[in-house]
Parts: sequence; structure tokens; C-alpha cells
Amino acid sequence: MLLELASTRRVLFVGGKGGVGKTAVASATALAQARAGRRVLVVSTDPAHNLGHLWERHVGDRITSLAKDPGGAGAGAGLLDGIEVDPVATTDAHLAAVGATIRRLMPEHLAAEVDKHMELARDSPGTHESAVLERIAELVDTGLDDYDLIVFDTAPSGHTARLMALPEIMSAWTEGLLRRRGKAEKFGAALRGLEDRDAASESIVGTGRPRDPREERDLEIRRILLRRRERFEALREVLVDAERCSFVIVLAAERLPVLETVELHEQLLRAGVHVGALVINKRSPADAGDFLAERRALEEVHVATLRGALPEVPVLQVPLLPGDVVGQEALERFGDALAQADLRAT
Repeated sequence: MLLELASTRRVLFVGGKGGVGKTAVASATALAQARAGRRVLVVSTDPAHNLGHLWERHVGDRITSLAKDPGGAGAGAGLLDGIEVDPVATTDAHLAAVGATIRRLMPEHLAAEVDKHMELARDSPGTHESAVLERIAELVDTGLDDYDLIVFDTAPSGHTARLMALPEIMSAWTEGLLRRRGKAEKFGAALRGLEDRDAASESIVGTGRPRDPREERDLEIRRILLRRRERFEALREVLVDAERCSFVIVLAAERLPVLETVELHEQLLRAGVHVGALVINKRSPADAGDFLAERRALEEVHVATLRGALPEVPVLQVPLLPGDVVGQEALERFGDALAQADLRAT
């Protein structure tokens, strides 16, 4: 169910409440796909990155090889790469690029004022989300040319739900800016015509008058806004295409994770994102002593609540495994557990 879902998608988001095993599920799913011969990229957007710890190597904010021959010698051409998106570095780079553009378009004497506004924007609500969204859009845009599958290991539920809704919001906001720019450009052209009727007349008859610097600025701003709108619209098209993209919610069989899962599912549906599976991780065994048996019975109550609230979404139940899921061998074993859970999925 989960592995079949991953095998038929180009983009897979894995999310849920913090601490439920999202990174392990994302990595094991990606590794299973790479072992099957696909070229896979795992992207961590969670500020509390666990990807490098889980793979026992430094990953960081550049694409890093996690497994070059994941299926063993001669098993296929699959590969697995990873990257941890640094929200602070991404925000800094985003603001630096925006600031450089604004300084280029504004009069030189306003450069200090531009820098002041950029610093204020750094801690403004939504700045980090906007910067991370730009990076996700970039990775999807360029990554789909190099990889068969991109798996996003996302931040805890609330952050992720807002992120899924942002492409539509940002696209609409940019469209509004474009409309206002259009009105401003028409007004500016009319004003310049009044200031220089002769130049306006020459422009009409096509005498090749050099373009006014203000016109150049207006055209540059329009180009920037158009590129921004196209980037968000392209990401939005991927997110709402259930044939290419799906979301997997990971949770524990506990009251709060179940309630949070139901809420996240509703938010994702409102954003138009397909939810392909629910993965209940670390299920207690029923035959390993009274304590765990009682724990299992309590978990069954929460699982029943989940099934009652979301009866249409496939549910996988992964047993509690001995040892930590750390390193490629452990991830392969965890992937085998996911495959077994796939067979029992309901």
C-alpha cells in the first residue's frame, strides 16, 4: 500500500506529529524505492533535522549521496540522495536575493532604507515559511528532471499544513501585485507622456526613443513577479495532482496524535492535497507480557477512533521493533516491516 503508493508517484510528502517516526518512514520508503532501481531524493524540511543522524553521516543543506548502490552490486541503477533544508540559511539567501533586486531597482540613496526593511522582514511572520516554500518549489522544479521520486520529510503537522496551503495563497498574492503593477505602469506611462509629449509622440510612431529608466524598472519588477507566480503555480499543480503527488501521515496509536492526524487530514483536503495512507508506527505487541498487552488494548481504542474518523484512507500498522532505526541496515529492516505492513493494510 505505502510502497505501492510511492512507486506510482513522483513526489511524496511524509508528515505528522513530532516524534512519531516521520524521518524513518520517509527514509525507509525512499530506500526501498532506490533498491527497486529508482533515482530518489529525500528532502528534510523539519528545522529539527534527523536525516543525518538517522543515516549516520553529515547531510546538510547540499544534496548528499546516501546510497549509491542501494540494491547491491548489479541490482539496478537506483540511487538515493538527501538534503536538509536549513530554514535560517534559506531565509538569509531569500532576503539577500530580494534585497539585491530591490536595491538595483530603487534609487541609490534609498539603499540604507532597503537594508533596514530587509532586516525587519527577517523576523516577520511568514518569512521563514515563504523562504522554505521557495526552496521546495525550486527542488520540485529542478529535482523532477534528475530524480524519479522526491520524498519530503516535513516539519510537525501545524507547520506542514500551512506550507501546503501557501502556494495558492502566494500565487494569489503575487497576482494581486501584478494587477497593481499594471495599473501603476499605465499611470506612469500617462504621466511620462504628459511630461514629454514629444517623446510620447516619437514612441507612438516608432522612432526608437531610448526607454526611460523608470520603464525599465517597471518591466523588471513585472518579470520578477511573473517568474514568482509561475514558480508557485507550477508547485501548486504538482501538489494537487493525485497522480503525481501524495501525502502520508505518520502517527502513534495515542489520543493526541490521532486527533492531530484527523485535523491535518482535513487541512490537507482543503488545500487539495491527496492523502494516500496513514502509518501507525510502533504498535505494541499483544503477546509480550501483561504491560504491553494492556498497552495494545488501549491502542486499539485509538485505532478504532482513527478508522471511524477517516474510513476511506488506507491504514498501515508497523510493529514496535527492537533497537534504534539508525543506519542503512536498520532502515532496510524497517523497510521490510513497512512491506509486511503493506500486506496487512486495511
